[in-house]
Amino acid sequence: MSAQPVNPNLPPDHVTVFIDGVELAAPKGSMIIQVADKAGIPIPRFCYHDKLAIAANCRMCLVDTEVGGRAAPKPSPACATPVMDGMKVFTRNEKALKSQRNVLEFLLINHPLDCPVCDQGGECELQDLSLGYGRSVSRFVERKRVVPDEDIGPLVATEMTRCIQCTRCVRFTGEIAGTYELGGMYRGENLQIGTYDGKPLTTELSGNVIDVCPVGALTNKVFQFRARPWELIAKESLGYHDALGSNLFLHSRRGEVLRAVPRENELVNECWLSDRDRYSHQGLNAADRATVPLVKQGGEWKEATWAEALSAAAAILRENKGDDLGVLVHPATSNEEGGLLAALAAGLGTANIDHRIANRDFSDAAVAEPFALPVAEIEQADVVVVVGSNIRHELPLLHARLRKAQTKRGARIHVVNPVDFDFTFAAAGKHIVPPSRIAEVLGGAELRGALQGATRPVVIVGAIAENHPQAAAIRAAARDFAAATGAALCRIPQGANAVGLARAGVLPAARDVAGMFAEPRRAYVLYGIEPGLDFADTASGLKALNAAKVVAFSHFACESTRAVADVILPIGLLPEIEATLTNLNGVEQSAHAAGRLPGQAREGWRVLRALGGELGLAGFEFTDLAGARAMLEGGRQVQVRAGSAGAAGEGALELALVPAIYRTDAVVRRAAALQAHPLNVAPRIVLNPADAAGIESGAVVKVKGAHGTATLPAVVDARVAAGAAWIEGGHGATAPLGAGRVEVVKA
Repeated sequence: MSAQPVNPNLPPDHVTVFIDGVELAAPKGSMIIQVADKAGIPIPRFCYHDKLAIAANCRMCLVDTEVGGRAAPKPSPACATPVMDGMKVFTRNEKALKSQRNVLEFLLINHPLDCPVCDQGGECELQDLSLGYGRSVSRFVERKRVVPDEDIGPLVATEMTRCIQCTRCVRFTGEIAGTYELGGMYRGENLQIGTYDGKPLTTELSGNVIDVCPVGALTNKVFQFRARPWELIAKESLGYHDALGSNLFLHSRRGEVLRAVPRENELVNECWLSDRDRYSHQGLNAADRATVPLVKQGGEWKEATWAEALSAAAAILRENKGDDLGVLVHPATSNEEGGLLAALAAGLGTANIDHRIANRDFSDAAVAEPFALPVAEIEQADVVVVVGSNIRHELPLLHARLRKAQTKRGARIHVVNPVDFDFTFAAAGKHIVPPSRIAEVLGGAELRGALQGATRPVVIVGAIAENHPQAAAIRAAARDFAAATGAALCRIPQGANAVGLARAGVLPAARDVAGMFAEPRRAYVLYGIEPGLDFADTASGLKALNAAKVVAFSHFACESTRAVADVILPIGLLPEIEATLTNLNGVEQSAHAAGRLPGQAREGWRVLRALGGELGLAGFEFTDLAGARAMLEGGRQVQVRAGSAGAAGEGALELALVPAIYRTDAVVRRAAALQAHPLNVAPRIVLNPADAAGIESGAVVKVKGAHGTATLPAVVDARVAAGAAWIEGGHGATAPLGAGRVEVVKA
């Protein structure tokens, strides 16, 4: 006769377990530590992490168990022992505590105990457990072992003598990042964790090994020796370098942002953070940060008071209002600032306002829209089609979810791209074609047939497609493909707050970005833009701006801004202001000021309010951010006018323009550690061998485009589609080329 369940009222897939006398219901197959965590019963651990595979190699979580009245002969690891019906678990009896204390004593045999000089001091799991389970005096007097360090790059500092071989970092790089760059070498007491080749970590998620490390073996190299945890003030903030809107904490001391750490949100970034969001705070303190209002007088820049600068800006806008004015806004601008810019434009009588500064094809009047399937649910998809995106660099944490969908749930991922990018998932199908043929592939029977029988298909359209001169045709093909296959269409918004700015009405009822450059206006407002690098068509943009009066609300007084502007009004970046952004799920999220504003810089909403007041515009009478939000309640509905189609230009090769991972915006471009990262490749052009025509890797070539010429080193690589040439954007050297067709000749 089979044993009867302890509690017959439970579902058949649940069992009853008693932990320290507390009766709990748990799903069959659950590990003791998972059940205890859910019930809030503490069990010490080092190697266990709920996002990583179970290793059971630290043994810190040993507990005493009893099943059917019979005690287990020896302690069991709570992380690797499944619960059984009627099981009794003792986490604090003499047997369990003795085992835990003995394990900790052995772990500390070789630990250097250098807490006073360790960056992990004050937030170290080993410190915490040593206090609870350790002896005050070590019984071991033998010599401690020393492990040589290796340099694993500009982001993560190593002190591997502190390592306790929990292998969390190894499992992270293998399971989550998918790069398998760390591992255990040698045996027994000589075991040490490191890279296999002695090279820097290349994963775009490398900073997460700092978070998972329970000791001070892996620490933040940028933050190294800067402060102690108890000196820091934590403020909730957001990643603002891609549309995911990763949740994070900014840690500051005396108003200086010193580091960023992930803030757990399962619906967005889980407990991870991309390196771009973790280390970009370095750019806040760049040498060319705009710190005082500047006014150009007689061709020379002069420092001015805020009253003088606002007066000069207002004079330009009064003289050039209506259709003579264009307003250009960076797509990472907050909802509040965007709404006030839309109100400012309306008050000045202009419908020439746009934030789609990376777009090239406006013929379908497309705007950013939320994903049809929330990002957390994409990992439940059974078939995913990635269209026109180096998604690993564009949205690193969405790429990690796609890897999880494949490795844990068997999802089939198909790729339609001009380059066979290095993804950490294995593609079920690859269609490597020039960008102009992407629409053709989406309309073909082969790819549509691959989705037959799919129950949760997803199509993800990225920056290469969205910013191509024939983007409208690709978007139309993606919509048709999604409709024909039942797939959820997820177009990646081109900017951290592109969805929010579209809702706030930062869109043209008259001229779009391309129209404002094709038919130059007499004056422009630039908001948060670095004009030499942020526009899709740099040459046309600079030509139009140089011939006009320009009021620049700017975070940086860079050379390109100084060259085109007449007034520079210094404003705060997201880590320095209270603001909201809307992520690719369409969810509005809040960020709180963590760093102090540099010099005389002010929050953007304050400057806009002051300028609106100077101009005497209605609606700018509010005095605080709450008043601004109340004034903007409901957003601004705009009927976007279809603009011009992108021009392909002339030339033998089609440019596949891909945003460089660490050149996406002005802040990231100024983060020194990210610029030193191996993924930050110098400007170059990559050609298919069939198109190289005698050009060898390393040769310097001239690339002639419709708007300019660039001189670049060439790389010959078969991963690029024949008929296409791959360059990365965000570099001054590649900015003149746009994204049309080019001619490549030897320099």
